[in-house]
Amino acid sequence: MEQILINGQSAFAEKGTLLSDVLQETGGYKMPCGGQGHCGKCKVYAVGALSEPDSVERRFLTEQELKDGIRLACRTIIEGPAESRFETQKNAQILLGGQQDAAAKNTVTGSKPLFDKLGVAIDIGTTTLAAQLYDESGLLSQAGADNPQAVFGADVISRIEKSLAGEGRALAQAIRRGLSGLLTELCKKAGKETAQIDTLVITGNTAMLYLLTERNPDCLSKAPFIADWLAGEWIAAKELELPCENAKVWLPHCMSAFVGADITTALLANDIRNGESLRMLVDIGTNGEITLWKNGELFCCSTAAGPAFEGAGLSMGMQGEEGAVSYVKLADEVDAANAGDMVLDETSGFWVHVIGNTTPRGICGSGVIDAVRCLLVSEIMDETGFLEDEEAVIAGNVLLDQEDIRKVQLAKSAICAGMEAMLNKAELKMEEVDELLIAGGFGSFLNLESARTIGLLPRSMPKKTTVCGNAALKGAAQLLLNADRVEESREIAASAQALNLATDPFFIDCYMEGMLFE
Repeated sequence: MEQILINGQSAFAEKGTLLSDVLQETGGYKMPCGGQGHCGKCKVYAVGALSEPDSVERRFLTEQELKDGIRLACRTIIEGPAESRFETQKNAQILLGGQQDAAAKNTVTGSKPLFDKLGVAIDIGTTTLAAQLYDESGLLSQAGADNPQAVFGADVISRIEKSLAGEGRALAQAIRRGLSGLLTELCKKAGKETAQIDTLVITGNTAMLYLLTERNPDCLSKAPFIADWLAGEWIAAKELELPCENAKVWLPHCMSAFVGADITTALLANDIRNGESLRMLVDIGTNGEITLWKNGELFCCSTAAGPAFEGAGLSMGMQGEEGAVSYVKLADEVDAANAGDMVLDETSGFWVHVIGNTTPRGICGSGVIDAVRCLLVSEIMDETGFLEDEEAVIAGNVLLDQEDIRKVQLAKSAICAGMEAMLNKAELKMEEVDELLIAGGFGSFLNLESARTIGLLPRSMPKKTTVCGNAALKGAAQLLLNADRVEESREIAASAQALNLATDPFFIDCYMEGMLFE
C-alpha cells in the first residue's frame, strides 16, 4: 500500500490506483464526467510517484500548469508515495419546498397518510437529492444533497453504461449511502431517530429508480427503449440498505423508459387533470421531459438535451454553487443604484450575479442561458452561434467558447423541438395552451425572457406560465400525506400516451430549425 497525503491527511492506496478513486473516498470531491476524461475539470495539485501525463491531460492542461504540479485526477495513476491538494467543493443550491409549500402541508388532517408515525418524501434527481420528513402534525424538516452517483458520470446515459459495465452494485450503494445520510440529517434536525421512520415515498426518473433498486438497465440503453419495469410497488427499506430497516418504501409509477415517476408526481402536485384547461408541463434538464393535458388525454415524451443545463459538459460549466455565475444582463438593462447583488464586469461589460458574491470560477445553467442571450443581443454572437473570437468573456476569467455554444444549441433545440412536436401531435399551437408549467431545479432559476430569446422555449407563449419548483418532491409528499392519491398517480401514469420523437419527422424538422439563434 502506498501512502498518499490528501489535503494534509494520510490515505493509502494500492499501486496502480487512479488518484481520482482515492480523492472520492475522502469526500468533497466531484467528477463532472465520471472520470471519462471528457471535461478536464478534475484538476488537482499532485506530486510524487505518479504516472506521466497522457495525451488527454496534455490536451486540457497548459505546460505551465503541468510544471506547477496540476494534474487531472481521473488520468493520474499512483505509482508510489504522493501528495495531492484540492479545494473542497460545496454542494449546489438544492430546491426543496418553499415556505408556502410547508404551510400548505402543515397538517395532514382530512386524509389518511401512508405513514403511521414518521414518513419521508424523497426526490432522486440526476444531480441532486431532496427530502422532507413528516409526522401527524405536518412538515418537520427538509434537507438536500448532491447525488453521489455523479462520480460515475453527470448524466443518466453515463451511469447506465457504468452499470452495464459491471458497476451496478457500486451505483446502488452510492445512492443508498446518499439517502441514508439525508435520512440521518432529517431526523437530527427534527430530534427524531431514523428507526422511527415507517414509510418512505421515493420518486425519480426511471433510470434513477432502476439504479436505486440495482436492476439491469439494459432495456434503457438501446432501441426500442421499452422499460421492463415501471415501478408502482412497495419495497422493504431493508432491501435498499436504509437506516430504517423496518420501514416500507413506495416507488411511484413511471410512464415510460424516459418519462419517470418524478413526472408522475409532478403532475399529481399540479392537479394536471383538474378542469378543462389545456396544460403543458416541461422539466428542463439532461433528459427534457414534456407532458400535455388536453381534453381528458395525457401525452408525454422525452428529449435528450445533454448535461449543458446541469452545469456539466461546458468548458467552465458547474452546478449552482458558490462561485457560479447565475444571472447575466446587458449594461443598459441594470440601474447601478438598484443593482442589488449584481456587479458590472469590466472586461465583458455585462452585469452578473455570482452565487456567494465571490470571485467567479464558472457558470451554471441559468447563467448560461442569460449569457447566450446577452451575446446574441449584443451581436458578439450571430444567429448561427458563431463567435468571431472563438470565445467570449462573461465575467472575470469565466468564458464561453465556440464548442460551448454548440452544446447549448443542441440542448435548447432538443427541448423546444420536443415541445413543438408535442403540440403538433395534439393539433395545438402554443398560444392555445392555457398554462405552461416549468418544473425542476434548473427551471426554477430560469429567466423566461432569456429562454424565449435564444429559442429554448417557443417564442409564442401560452396564456400563463408558472414556475412550479420541485414539483416531483411536492407530489411525493402529497402521496405520503394522502393514501387516496396513490391510485390517482397510477391512473396518471397509465393514461399517458408516449410520443416517440426519434421517428417523428416533425420533431426532426423543428430540431434542425431550432439550431439557429434568431
